[in-house]
Amino acid sequence: MEAMINGIRLHYLDIGKPDGVPVMLVHGMTFDHTMWHPQIEILKQQYRVVAPDLRGHGRSEAGDGQFTYRHFVDDLVALLDHLGIEKVVLCGLSMGGAISLRTVELHPERIRALILCDTTCHSDTNEARYRRENAILAIKKDGPAVFADSFLQTVFAPRSFEIHAEKIDRIRKTILSTSPLGICGALLAQAARSDTCGTLGKISVPVLILVGSEDTLTPPGVMRAMHEHIPGSEFHVISGAAHVTNLENTEEFNRYMLEFLDNRA
Repeated sequence: MEAMINGIRLHYLDIGKPDGVPVMLVHGMTFDHTMWHPQIEILKQQYRVVAPDLRGHGRSEAGDGQFTYRHFVDDLVALLDHLGIEKVVLCGLSMGGAISLRTVELHPERIRALILCDTTCHSDTNEARYRRENAILAIKKDGPAVFADSFLQTVFAPRSFEIHAEKIDRIRKTILSTSPLGICGALLAQAARSDTCGTLGKISVPVLILVGSEDTLTPPGVMRAMHEHIPGSEFHVISGAAHVTNLENTEEFNRYMLEFLDNRA
């Protein structure tokens, strides 16, 4: 499905029970909504599942490629309006989780629960901004292939390349099919984002926090600290997974997600 949202054509999936609790799945940088396939197949039996391609990703337009986290948030809220959804369970992984934190900060009245996966409330360090700037230069010069290979090595656990080779190959193809303008726009948005750590204590909806045991980008200790600052939140470490927990240990991820949705959302 597609809709004109804030001047761009935004692609999204809307599936499941029309009268079920709405769950919006927000993918990470360079991914698209298909990364959530193992969760969509389970959730659609009981919930209304909305899974957008963020601007510049998947089949959504990138516009001029100059966008910020505020653009991502505004797109998500406008999509909810378009679909007639007042309140949603927002589930985001990596960049999608950081966007979810910004959304609950700016539009708390639209959120009924949060699932935060392998993400952080912190803004980029100077070193991280420098790496993103170099990645943008490399993509503009040589295309996304080298970036894709380096990125995948960073976000997946070493063992995942053996036991989840097919999944990783599909993700690589997704990255290579993503507009370079969109990838660079997302990198810019990541580098420019401000932190949301000061707002964690104000979150009043149920929150589930999931992180991979081998995640080096947003390690368990970082996400445990977030858990300690969000009143009443739940925290679980997903064994054998790095930064893409929903694909690296789908069984454990889905179990925690469904228990949370069934009991608290």
